[in-house]
Amino acid sequence: MAEPRKKTALITGILGQDGSYLGELLIRMNYRVIGTSHRADSVTEVSLAGTDVPVHPLDIGNEHQIRDIFERFQPEEIYNLASRSSSSQLFDDPVATADINGLAIVRMLEAIKNICPNTRFCQASSSEVFAKAGQSPQDETTPLRPRNAYGAAKIFAQNMVEAYRERFGLFACSAILYNHESPRRGQEYVTRKVASTAVRIAAGLTKTLTTGNLDSRRDWGFAGDYVRAMWLLLQQDTPDDYVIATGETHTVRELCQLAFSRVGLDYRDYVAVDESLARGQEQTVLCGNSSKAIVQLGWKPSISFVELVNMMVDAEKVKLAGEMTPSYK
Repeated sequence: MAEPRKKTALITGILGQDGSYLGELLIRMNYRVIGTSHRADSVTEVSLAGTDVPVHPLDIGNEHQIRDIFERFQPEEIYNLASRSSSSQLFDDPVATADINGLAIVRMLEAIKNICPNTRFCQASSSEVFAKAGQSPQDETTPLRPRNAYGAAKIFAQNMVEAYRERFGLFACSAILYNHESPRRGQEYVTRKVASTAVRIAAGLTKTLTTGNLDSRRDWGFAGDYVRAMWLLLQQDTPDDYVIATGETHTVRELCQLAFSRVGLDYRDYVAVDESLARGQEQTVLCGNSSKAIVQLGWKPSISFVELVNMMVDAEKVKLAGEMTPSYK
């Protein structure tokens, strides 16, 4: 008897933190995984969960490329994780941000409508859509009010997902993701910067960590939990949007205290504050209420904040040990 055909999932931005965790999750569930990246000219495949996953070049600003790859693979599920997303990109190029984080999603929705209307689509949205909402915690009914180009573009994309869902009957969803971290986070993010620098200070390789406002609060979760939520969105009977968050906030100070204590140090002896690194006055504490996801999706975080910080610090220890191990020929 022939084996049943595997579901095909297409992940844009597969080379990022979320893409790698999602790819591994889907492979373990016996999906055929296809990845795309604007960096695919130099990376043609990536190994995830012991499987070589092809990575195809895709400029999500190019309508023809989007149509071609959707038509070629006819995926049952598409997860759009491609985005201008680091804190340094919140307002540095609003035109590019509007195109990549906003208009590109309309290009994808149009391609799905015209080429593969039965495909299920998940858009990775952001807590930044609530940055000026004036209420905390936030849920799916909270007014969408951004404070930068990144949040504004994410709102446009989220609104268009809802519009295509209602107007054309597409199975299109937005996962409103709060801050989610892991050892695979880029060095430009504060969680990875703190974990890495604490380990390097303990090893005598550097002396101080310079950061912004220590009292800034974030709702931080584990990226592996959040990609599981995105998968659950697309397994429901009806499409909808969901806030994905831990429901608790922690300060950068707490992050530093935990990271440095993990390596046997007191953060107060090593952390310097540079106000120029702060993101400005934050009008709303971004804390997500995931009750809807908990009840309807059966989702909840599996990793606590303390466990997350310890995981990231321990991973930095392993990485540094590997860098410092001499190689012999």
